[in-house]
Amino acid sequence: MPSKTMKTTTTAAAVLALGLLAAQPASAADNTSDAFTFGVIGDIPYGDAEIAKFPSRIQDINADSALKFVTHVGDIKNGSSVCSDEYFANIRADFDTFTHPLVFTPGDNEWVDCHRPNNGAYNPLERLDKLREVFFNEPGKTLGATMPVKTQEELGLPENVRFTQNRVAFSVLNIQGSNNSLQPWTGLGETTATPEQVAEVEYRTDAVLAQIRDTFADAERRNDRAVVLMTQADMFDPYLLDAASANPEVVSGFREIIQGIVEETNSFDAPVYLINGDSHVFAENQPLAEGSPWLDIYGQPAADDLQRITVDGSANATNYVRFTVAANSAGGADVLSWEKVPFSS
Repeated sequence: MPSKTMKTTTTAAAVLALGLLAAQPASAADNTSDAFTFGVIGDIPYGDAEIAKFPSRIQDINADSALKFVTHVGDIKNGSSVCSDEYFANIRADFDTFTHPLVFTPGDNEWVDCHRPNNGAYNPLERLDKLREVFFNEPGKTLGATMPVKTQEELGLPENVRFTQNRVAFSVLNIQGSNNSLQPWTGLGETTATPEQVAEVEYRTDAVLAQIRDTFADAERRNDRAVVLMTQADMFDPYLLDAASANPEVVSGFREIIQGIVEETNSFDAPVYLINGDSHVFAENQPLAEGSPWLDIYGQPAADDLQRITVDGSANATNYVRFTVAANSAGGADVLSWEKVPFSS
């Protein structure tokens, strides 16, 4: 019979082990050596015609049975329609029909820009609270099929999540267009950012930076093969380039975040991928490679290992992007590949 001392030691070891496990980022599934795929959509559905088609778009994605999970990188409506509770509930009902785990990060059209009269002249922060109530009512679980994720629920940001799959770290972050929500709420009669608006941006940005740091620190410790960041905001929107070149303050809300991404990318000995929506046109590039004009705008050194992929949106949202993560033996630039998959109609 085991001694009392042995029992006590064993119990303590078990408690310690459970504690260590609880401290780790959630895994999408048991890590194996197998390759896997995931899908990404964004800026969909826009307008009545696409709203009507959205259930069939979801069924097309559901039919891709090999997908481990799907991410919607924000903007569940266009920028000139009402941000109503009813609309949010309808999209949530659509999201519930996903048969894959669905990770959703809010976009600016469903909260940041809801001050516009044609959006309902809402206080954007009230709309953000409503989004969290409707779409993040079970923090730590995905929509659609359940997949555990680590969240920032304790900070009041259940939408910020991270998880790992086969030595690839994923981090989904609430970073917004409209200069990360610093543009004035003109629909409410404001000409400059309000104190409550600035406070929200500062708090959310600090949380985003903390998650980015934690994502890379855990990836380093695990010897992960890549880090994948996902956001709504296109912080390298080509249509912003001229305006930002003339006045870098138009992207001031992104500056600290870009600095954090550059620092972590350059200290991480593996590829980093940034997947975003917002600008609606598919793109694949290295926005902070040597010689990029964005280096001067953001005042940062080059980060050659950062690869950006923008998914199609709005009228271009006629496809989803299927990403393939190579088997565990692959490394370097061979870890992640992608292709556009057209919807059936």
